[in-house]
Amino acid sequence: MVVCLLLLTYDAKFQKQQFATCSKSKTSGGAHTQAARSVLVLCTKVAHKGGNLFSQLASTEVTATSRHYVDRLFDPDPQKVVQGVIDMKNAVIGNNKQKANLIVLGAVPRLLYLLQQRTSSLELRTECAVVLGSLAMGTENNIKSLVDCHIIPALLQGLLCPDLVFIEACLRCLRTVFISPVTPVQLLYTDPTVIPHLMSLLSHSQRTQEYITQIFSHCCKTPEHQTVLFNHGAVQNIAPLLISPFYKVRMQALKCFSVLAYENTQVSMTLMNVVSVLSVLVDGERLAQVFVKMMQRDQPIEMQLTAAKCLTYMCRAGAIGTDDNCIVLKTLPCLVRMCSKEHLLEERVEGAETLAYLMEPDVELQRIASTTDHLVATLADYFKYPSSVSAITDIKRLDHDLKHAHELRQAAFKLYASLGSNDEDIRKKITETENMMDRIVSGLSESSIKVRLAAVRCLHSLSRSVQQLRTSFHDHAVWKPLMKLLQNAPDEVLIMASSTICNLLLEFSPSKEPILESGVIELLCSLTKSDSPALRVNGIWALMNMAFQADQKIKMEIVRCLGTEQLFRLLSDPDNNVLMKTLGLLRNLLSTRPHIDQIMSSHGKQIMQAVTLILESEHSIEVKEQTLCILANIADGNTAKELLMTNDDMLQKVKYYLGHSNVKLQLAATYCISNLIWNEEDGSQERQDKLREMGFVDILHKLTQSSDPSLCDRAKTAMQQYLA
Repeated sequence: MVVCLLLLTYDAKFQKQQFATCSKSKTSGGAHTQAARSVLVLCTKVAHKGGNLFSQLASTEVTATSRHYVDRLFDPDPQKVVQGVIDMKNAVIGNNKQKANLIVLGAVPRLLYLLQQRTSSLELRTECAVVLGSLAMGTENNIKSLVDCHIIPALLQGLLCPDLVFIEACLRCLRTVFISPVTPVQLLYTDPTVIPHLMSLLSHSQRTQEYITQIFSHCCKTPEHQTVLFNHGAVQNIAPLLISPFYKVRMQALKCFSVLAYENTQVSMTLMNVVSVLSVLVDGERLAQVFVKMMQRDQPIEMQLTAAKCLTYMCRAGAIGTDDNCIVLKTLPCLVRMCSKEHLLEERVEGAETLAYLMEPDVELQRIASTTDHLVATLADYFKYPSSVSAITDIKRLDHDLKHAHELRQAAFKLYASLGSNDEDIRKKITETENMMDRIVSGLSESSIKVRLAAVRCLHSLSRSVQQLRTSFHDHAVWKPLMKLLQNAPDEVLIMASSTICNLLLEFSPSKEPILESGVIELLCSLTKSDSPALRVNGIWALMNMAFQADQKIKMEIVRCLGTEQLFRLLSDPDNNVLMKTLGLLRNLLSTRPHIDQIMSSHGKQIMQAVTLILESEHSIEVKEQTLCILANIADGNTAKELLMTNDDMLQKVKYYLGHSNVKLQLAATYCISNLIWNEEDGSQERQDKLREMGFVDILHKLTQSSDPSLCDRAKTAMQQYLA
C-alpha cells in the first residue's frame, strides 16, 4: 500500500519527504527495504518522464555490482554508508557506463537526500557531493538527469554550511553542472541571495575563487545577468584575483571579465577606471594595463587570447578608443599572431573571430590589420587545414581537427568580411588571394549553416565594391548560388543573402540582367511580407535598385507582382527603413514621363492618397522630403501633373512646405512647383495663373533671397518661368 501511494504521488517537489520514507522503510524489514529501493528507481524514471535514460538502459547492462552500490546507500550503519559512497566514487571515475547504471538505479535522489540531511556526517555529505560531481562529468544525459532531480538547489543550499571542504565539493559539482550546455543557467539567478553569497565565498580559498569565477563565466549569458553580477560587486571582488599566485584563478577571473564586458558599456567603463582597488596590488595600474601585460608573448596562449578579448570588448563598448596604443600596438598584433598556423585550431578560430569583431566598425584598424604579418595570405591557410601532409602526429588531435575544420573556414570568412567592409584596396587584395572567389562560392553551399552565413557575409562585404561587382562577381557568377540560398534558408542567412542581392541589382552590375531573367521579382516581393523588418527592408531595397532606370516592362512587373495593397501597406510600415525604401521604390517607378503617366493613370488615386497620408502624419524630415520628391516626379509627367493641379488640398500642402523652415523640404517643394509651371509644356500658362492666384509666386520671390545657394538658384529658375 505504501509503495502504491508513493508511486501515485511522486513529484520532484516532494522528493525529500519520499526519500525519508524510503530510508525509514529499510528498518522495517527486508520486504520494505526492497519496496523502498524499487520505488526509488521507479520515482527516478517518473522524474525523467520517459526521457533520455531509457535509451541508455536499453543498451546498458544493469550489473549486479551497480545494484550493490545503490543498496549500500540504504544501510542502517552510517559508517557503512560512508564507505559505500567512497567505493561508489572510486567505481565511477572514468566509467560512463557505471555512471549511467547508477543514475538509472536511483542513486542520485538518495545521494541528494544524504547530502541535505543535517544528521549526516560532514564526511558523508562531502563524499556525496564528490560522487555527484563525478556523475556530472559523464554524458549530457547525466547532467539532464541530475538537473531534473533538483541537484542545483540542493548544492546551493549546501554552500551555507560553514565547513570549507564541503563548500568546495559543492562548488566543484556546481561548476561541472553549470559548464554543461544543457544546464539552464537561469537556475543560478532564481534565488536573489545566491549571487551575493557566492561573492562572499570568493575570499575563502583558491578553489572557491576558481570554481565561482568559472560558474559566473558560464552563467553570464544576457545583459540582465551582467547587470546582476555587476550590481553585486563582481568587478571589485574579482579584480584582485588577476594577480593570484594560482594560474587557474587568474585565468578564470580573466574569462569572467571578458563575458562581463561584452557589449556592456557600464562594465567596460568601470573596468577601465578601476585603479584604487588594485593600487596596492598592482602598483596603481589600471586594469587595461594589467590585461596588456597578460598579452605578452611569455604568457600562456589561453591567457593572451582572453586578455585580448577583454580589451576588444572594452574597445567595442566605447571604453577604449580604437586609436589607443593598447589596441593598435598590443591587442591587434596579438590577435593577428593567433591566426598563424603554429597555433591550435581553436586558438586560430578564436583569434580570427575576435579580430574580426575588434575592427568591424573601424576602417583604420582594418588597414593596419591587412598589412600586419601578411594576414590576408595567412587566412588562406584556413581553407587548407588539416592538409594531407599535416604535421599533426596526435591521432586524437587530428580527428578533432578534421571534425572542426569547418570552424576555421567560418572564422576566415568572418575576418575577410570585416577586413574588406570599407577599403577598396583591401577588397582587391582579398579577391586576388588564391582561389578566394571559388572558396566563397563553395562556402555558400556548405552543410554548416554557420559557414554559409559567414561566406555570404564575406560576399556582401566584397559586393560593396563597384570594381568587384564588375569583375570577380561577374566572372564567377556568384548570383547563382546566392539565388539558391534565397530559396530556403534561415532568416539570418536570408538577411545577408538578400543584402548582397541588393548590391548585385545596382545599375552598373553585370549580374543585374541574369538575376532579372531568373524570376527574382516574385521572390523579392515575398520578402516584403516577412515578419522580419530586416527582410522587408532588403526585399523593397532590392526592388528599388531594380526599378532604377529600368524599362517599362520591368516596372509594370514590379507593380503587378507587389500589388497596390502591399505597396501601400509598406508605406504605413512601422519600421522607418522600410518606409524610406518604399518611397525610394516609388520614386524610381515614377521616373521618365511615359512611365509616370502610365503608372499614375492606373494607380494615381491610391498613390495620391498615400502621399497625403504621409505628409499629414508625424514623420521625419527625410521621409517627407522623399514624399515631396515623389510629387515632383508626378509633376513632371505629361498627363500625371493634372492629378496635382486638380487637387487643391495637395497644392496647399506643397505651398506649406515651400515656406517651411527646413531647407531640404523647401527645395523638394520648389522642384515640384518648377515642374508644374515649366514654360515649354502644354497648359503651362493656365497652371502658372492658378498657382499665382494661390500665392506661390510671392513665396518663390522670397526664396530667391535665401542664404542657401541651392534653394536660391532653384527658386530663381522657377521665377524665370513666369518672366519668360
